[in-house]
Formats: sequence, C-alpha cells, structure tokens
Amino acid sequence: MGNLLATLKKFFTNKNTVTILGILAGVIILWVFYNYRVNQAVSPIKVPYALKEITATAEITKDNIGYMEVNSSLLKTAKIITNVNELVGHYISTGTSIPEGGLFYKNQVVIKAELPNSVFDSIPENYTIYQLAVNNASTYANSIYPGDRIDLYLKANEDGKVIYGKLIERIEVLAVRDSQGQNVFDSKSTRTPALLLFAVPDDLYLLLKKAEYISGITINPVPRNKMYTEEAGDTKVTSEVLRDYILARSVVIPDA
Repeated sequence: MGNLLATLKKFFTNKNTVTILGILAGVIILWVFYNYRVNQAVSPIKVPYALKEITATAEITKDNIGYMEVNSSLLKTAKIITNVNELVGHYISTGTSIPEGGLFYKNQVVIKAELPNSVFDSIPENYTIYQLAVNNASTYANSIYPGDRIDLYLKANEDGKVIYGKLIERIEVLAVRDSQGQNVFDSKSTRTPALLLFAVPDDLYLLLKKAEYISGITINPVPRNKMYTEEAGDTKVTSEVLRDYILARSVVIPDA
C-alpha cells in the first residue's frame, strides 16, 4: 500500500505529468463550455404566437394565443415576447397588426393607456374632448404632460390694445399628441407636440371652440407646479369679462 501511495505521489508531482493533466483539464473545460453554448444557442424554446390575425388597437386574449417552438438564437436578434403575461389584457399598437401565425414583438404590444383613443373611454356624461393646437414653444419645450393641471390664457387685440388674461384654471391635460395623432410620451424617440387634449363640460367646450374660431383670439396653455396639480380644485372659468368678450363675438343657438 505504501509503495502504491509513493508511486502515485511521485506521478502527480512530476512536472510533465502536471503539465499534461493541466492541458487535459483545460481541453475538457473548453469542450464542456463549447457544447453548453452550442446547445443553448440551438435548443428550441416555446413562444406565444397569434392563432388568428389581431388588428391594431384590438385586445389580446388567451383565445388569440398558441405556442410554437423556435430556435433560441432567434431571441438574441429579435425582441420577441416570450411571457404570456405580457400579452393577455394588452393591446396591439396603432399602425400595425399581428398576422395569423405571427409572433408578438415588443414594439407592437402596448397597455390600453398607450392607445391614442383610450382617453375617450373615461369621458364623464355631458363632457366633450377639446383639443388645443400647440407647438414645442407654447408647451414650454414639451414640458406639459398628461395628468398636469394647467391654466389657459386668452390673448386678443382690441382697437390696437392687447387683451391678455386667465380664462380657465386647473384644467387637466388628458393627452399630448403629435401631428400624426400619436401620444408624444409613448415613444423613446422625440416627438413634437401638436395637440393638448382635455375633457371639459359641454358649455366650456362651446366657449373654447368659439374662441378658437374668432379671428384674433388665441388660447395659450400655461403650466403650473406639481403642488398646483395635486391640490383639490375645480376646473372653471376665472374671468367673466373674457367669457363675455367671446360670447359678444358669437351667436348663441337656442336649443331645439
């Protein structure tokens, strides 16, 4: 037994033996690692796909989804959704659709709030959507966001004199859209604001639309601070003088 141990000790302490064993160990490790990476790259993985065509703005339900196996290497080159929880109850974004048998890509799936027309779903009774034309400058370098409460100021000229004052206070911004009707803040890319959307009572909607159509009158959005947005307070006309100024230049149509 002693001779055997001595022989083994001598064998493993030999420099040539250690070198050979080190090389063999390195080769084995590289081989195992290589096979692991190869198997990982080519092994199939199950992903959801559309059982039928799902059109733009449509909700994705469990009935729409099947599963197929794809090469896992595909996931490295394409942003494909693999988790069904990221699909059910979500929607197909505008301007696209998922064909029958198609995979779900991340840039095609959004939550309902990201759909351009989702703001219409929660309009109270006797309220109407009013959209105010804006640009990057009038929104203070795109600094007005959905959910902000802001003021609307009226500007006009009368006999060479400037009229300027607050017309409406604490009006809530529902959405900020670009010229294509897309929500400005739903994309990482820069979009230029073109419209601010508000939900207002019908009488206030008529007042704003009349002001919009009267030559020489412009409505300017004025942002406030975070506390102004969070404080309780009703949206209201703050100047009867400016209201009367608008009404005096328009015609009231009686109810039928």
